[in-house]
Order: sequence, then structure tokens, then C-alpha cells
Amino acid sequence: MGIGRIGVWHPLFGRAPVQAVRQAAVEIEELGYGALWFGEAPGSREAFSTAGILLAATRTIAVGSGIANIWVRDATAMATGAAAYGEAYPGRFALGVGVSHAPMVTQRGHDYTRPLAAMSAYLDTMDVAARDLPFSPDPPTPRLLAALRPRMLELARDKTDGAHPYFVPPEHTVLAREILGPGRILAPEQAVVLESDPATARKIARAHMAIYLTLGNYVNNLRHLGYADEDFADGGSDRLVDAIVAWGDADTVATRVRAHLDAGADHVALQPLPPDLRGGVAQLTELAAALDVRPGK
Repeated sequence: MGIGRIGVWHPLFGRAPVQAVRQAAVEIEELGYGALWFGEAPGSREAFSTAGILLAATRTIAVGSGIANIWVRDATAMATGAAAYGEAYPGRFALGVGVSHAPMVTQRGHDYTRPLAAMSAYLDTMDVAARDLPFSPDPPTPRLLAALRPRMLELARDKTDGAHPYFVPPEHTVLAREILGPGRILAPEQAVVLESDPATARKIARAHMAIYLTLGNYVNNLRHLGYADEDFADGGSDRLVDAIVAWGDADTVATRVRAHLDAGADHVALQPLPPDLRGGVAQLTELAAALDVRPGK
């Protein structure tokens, strides 16, 4: 499927009023971005509901779940839902799946002690369910894994079409490409702030990062990349904040995006950090020229 080099990830695709989501999706498509990505977390719509809203509102842009939580629905439901959208919107839907995080999983009554094994078994069951369907999407619906650490990246390489890492700097993209090899999609998320004042930009960045620095999967991945306790204290060190959130003028942000692409990413999903969709679209409009994003490219 064609997702282009640059897409957009935004939590409000799954939370904002539907009419605002539709309007933002249309405007982002008209700017020339290649894909719309959304999450599935407490307080958001169910993933396939969000996908349906975005797909119906737009004409050609790809839509990807980033991610659909495997603990929210069983593997058969995940496989059949993805296949249905693949059939209804050929070449426009990508299924990103992930194990989420312990606090969000245990509150649903599930056991999070072996997430890697759970994901491996889940993917196998999805494959069985897909084989039993009376229809087959053409082209097949891509399946990506929310993979951070090496073993989950290896699983992405071996059992899916690639990886959709979140909350990662470009040095993670280097590691991910080395593990995935050349034949798998690599589509990291990158948070961005169009703000050149360091204090203001880092304040916005720290507000965004606060929840993620309480989640073990992200912190452990950053430790694997060489960050330490002092980087996680007091909302994050300047070093960590600057690695996770690209801030500055449009050209500076574009340089960070190119760093991911140069490191082996096929696609970068930008997450603008203004708290509303209108502000996000405004930043994406300003970034489009610096990123050479345009319709048909």
C-alpha cells in the first residue's frame, strides 16, 4: 500500500468530535500527507470505529491504527476487522497492533506477565482466522507491530510486515532497521513542536512526555538506548526532551524527520503537539513545504 514518506499521528483522531475529525482528515489529505495514524487508549474510541470514520471521510489517504490493542478484542475479531477494511478500502488500511502497557491491561483483567509470548500467539491465531475467511483483500492488509526492544522487533520481522515504533529518537530507527532488515516497513512516530524558544518548546514537550515516562515499556527502551535515571527525572532532561520531541522552525523539524528517513525509516508519522486539531493542522500546513509534502508526491 502507499503510505508516502510522511504521515500524521494524532490522539484526537480517536477522541475529538467526529465532525472535527472529519474536517481535519480532509485538510491533511489535501495537504498531501500520506497516512493518518491513531491510537487506542482509555478515553478514546475503539480502533476500528476510528478507522471507519477516517476512511469514510477521505478519498485516497491511507489510515493506520497505531496501535490497536490486542487485549481489547480477540485475534479473530482483529483479523476479520482488518480484512473487512482491506476489502472495502483497497490499499488504504494498515493494521498496527501492540501489547499496550501493564496498567492499561491489568485494569481490563488480563495478565501482562508475558507480553511477547502473548503477541506471538495472537499473531498466529490471526493467521488462522484470515485463512478461514471467504474473502481476501487485494492487496492484502499490511500488519505492523508496535515494537521497541530487540525481541519484539524480531517478532515484527518474522511474523508481520514491519514495525510502527512510538516515542523513539532516530537512534532507535537505526537499531530497528538493523533488526528488521530491508524487507519490512519501518514507520516511527515523531512528536513535533513549531516553537523556537527553548523554554517554551520544552515546556510543551514535557507536558506531552509526562504520561509516557511513567510507562515501563518506553522507559526501558530508552534505557536500552543509553538514557539513565537522571534523564527521566523532573519531566525529562533537556537531552531526552530534545531527542523525543523535534522543536524549532519548520526547517529544523524537517531535519529531524530526514534523520529518521536517513536512518532507515520508510515513513515518519508526525504528531503535532498543540492540544487541538485546528492547531495541529496549522502546524502541519507550515511543515508541508519544508518536508516537500504535496498532493500526488
